[in-house]
Amino acid sequence: MSDTRASVEAQEQLVSDIKAVISDAEEMLSATADQAGEKVATLRARVQARLHDAKVRLGDAEAVLVAKTKAAARATDAYVHESPWTSIGVAAGVGLLLGLVIGRR
Repeated sequence: MSDTRASVEAQEQLVSDIKAVISDAEEMLSATADQAGEKVATLRARVQARLHDAKVRLGDAEAVLVAKTKAAARATDAYVHESPWTSIGVAAGVGLLLGLVIGRR
């Protein structure tokens, strides 16, 4: 279960990083809007097209990430409902271990 959480967190970080890159690229495009020339115009058009594609793919990746997160939450909820005492025991054990580790400092 911790592997799933780590995977989801890594995907969330990737989505956040990609959003930042897209934002920076859009800012750069707007800053160079007054530049003239055929090569610059062609490059700007190509970058804008790629940014649009990246936004679409990022939206799809976010949708998949949300679906995986919801599925993990449902699976956890189902497990807790199926075996509440096991869940309580695991939570108590983790709490005890954390208390021992914190108490030794």
